[in-house]
Amino acid sequence: MLSLRNKTAIVTGAASGLGKEIALLFAKQGANVIAIDYNQQTLAQFMSELPQGSTVTSVTADISNKDDVKKVFENSEIDILINNAGVMDKLDPVGDVSDEIFDRVININLKGTFYMMREAIKIFQKKKAGVIVNIASIGGLEGGRAGAAYTASKHGVVGLTKNTAYFYAKSGIRCNAVAPGAMNTNIMSGSINLSTAGKLIKSMLSNQGNQKIGDPMEVAQAALFLASDEASFINGAILVADGGWSTY
Repeated sequence: MLSLRNKTAIVTGAASGLGKEIALLFAKQGANVIAIDYNQQTLAQFMSELPQGSTVTSVTADISNKDDVKKVFENSEIDILINNAGVMDKLDPVGDVSDEIFDRVININLKGTFYMMREAIKIFQKKKAGVIVNIASIGGLEGGRAGAAYTASKHGVVGLTKNTAYFYAKSGIRCNAVAPGAMNTNIMSGSINLSTAGKLIKSMLSNQGNQKIGDPMEVAQAALFLASDEASFINGAILVADGGWSTY
C-alpha cells in the first residue's frame, strides 16, 4: 500500500479535473494536502465537498504570478510538489497562434510550473529531501497532439523535469513527470469549442485503433506512485499514461 502519511503535499489546479483527483487520493493516503487553484469559487466548492476530518487546506493563487507563488510557500514546510495546473490552447498551428493565447499558455503551463519549482527547491535543499511531480503531456513528447502553444509549453515542462532531476539528485531531491494522453477533464473548457475538440481527439485516437480516453484517477495513481518512497530510485523519468496513444 502506497502511503504518504506525515507528508505535506502541494497540488496546483486542485479544484477540478486531474488536480482534484490527485488531491483527494493523496489525502486518502495520509498526506496533508495544500490545494491551490486560481478560481476561488471552484476551490470553495471543492472544499465544501470534502469529507469531515479531511486533511486538505486551500489557497487561492495564480501560479503565473510570482508574488502569489511566493505567498503560497510562506511558512510552508512541504515534502511533495505536484505541478498540475494548466490550460489548453486553441489547437492552432504556429502560423495561426495569437500572442494572447501563446502568452497565456506559456505563462501558466511553463512559467507557472517553473515558479512553483523554484520556490519548492529552496525548501527541499534545506531539508535535503523532496519530491516534484510535474503533470506534462504526450503533447510534450510528440508534435501533433495539440496546438503549437500547448505543445511548446509541455515540451518545456519535460525539459525542466529532466534538468531539475539531474542538477538536484545529490541533494536528495527527485523530479519526475507524468505525461497523460487524452483525459476526461475540463482542461479545454473556455479555450475551444468542446464539440470540435472532442471530434479532433476521437479522430486522433482512431488513427491507431485506441478509443480510450483516460479517467483522472488513472493518472492520479501514477502521480501517487512517483511521489511515494516506493519510487525512491526513479528520477528524471517521464511516465507516459495514455492508454497506448503515443505508440502510434
